[in-house]
Amino acid sequence: MHGAGNDYIYIDATEKTPSNLEDLARRVSDIHFGIGSDGLVVIMRSEVADFRMRMFNSDGSEAEMCGNASRCIGKFVYEKGLTDKHEVTLETLAGIKVLRLHVKDNKVESVTVDMGAPILDPLSVPVRSGNASCKVNECECFGDFSYGITGVSMGNPHGVTFVDEVTDEQVLGHGPVMEVADIFPRKANIEFARVLDRHTIEMRVWERGTGETLACGTGACATAVAAVLNNLTDREVEMRLRGGILNIRWDEESNHVFMTGPAEFICDGVFYFHNSDLKRN
Repeated sequence: MHGAGNDYIYIDATEKTPSNLEDLARRVSDIHFGIGSDGLVVIMRSEVADFRMRMFNSDGSEAEMCGNASRCIGKFVYEKGLTDKHEVTLETLAGIKVLRLHVKDNKVESVTVDMGAPILDPLSVPVRSGNASCKVNECECFGDFSYGITGVSMGNPHGVTFVDEVTDEQVLGHGPVMEVADIFPRKANIEFARVLDRHTIEMRVWERGTGETLACGTGACATAVAAVLNNLTDREVEMRLRGGILNIRWDEESNHVFMTGPAEFICDGVFYFHNSDLKRN
């Protein structure tokens, strides 16, 4: 499935779960010897929500949260008959998220995810900062280049920088260096954003553990928050990503960030592995 071009392999593990998910993520994500994807998403039973999500990057590392994957899970569980609810709760490593399914003719056309409140405290993002309350447009040097960095967590760490033009040199050249920089103790997703007007942002992202992806839901949310903190946009923006458009709203009253966007099936199939790799839930 893909959400705005951010594509993952989804496994219904409500009955059986493969062992060694880190290795499986690397195997299925390999474009030559596997299926090819940005990573692996495992849909499981939950004791505290309707479903539980575990999400692995293509390098096998586990991420706390993925906004695009959460929307796809909403479409998956509804259209595969795992639920008939139009509002679904999803357990993630970043807490429980609420998915509101926009259904027409028994098809999920789009999904709105309540992403919760953004985390701005530098120690919690985590990001090194000279400010005790939040890191907003602080200049950081990364060897031969520097950027103004705003640190935001949407359950996973993001370093957002605003530029006059988003280029390959920034994303593909600088992004990998910034991801593992000392200011990010747990590494970070790096967003390069260009503000078009008070309601529109163009963005590309270098994702932690994966590389550039066509979209990043949590990154879009983090960028929208960073834009407000820098007084560059209003609280509701259209995020233009390489794979499509996401609509982000940072609600002032609740302090929650709401993300609305598409979710699409690509194909169904079978990935062959030994039965000994399976364990019962």
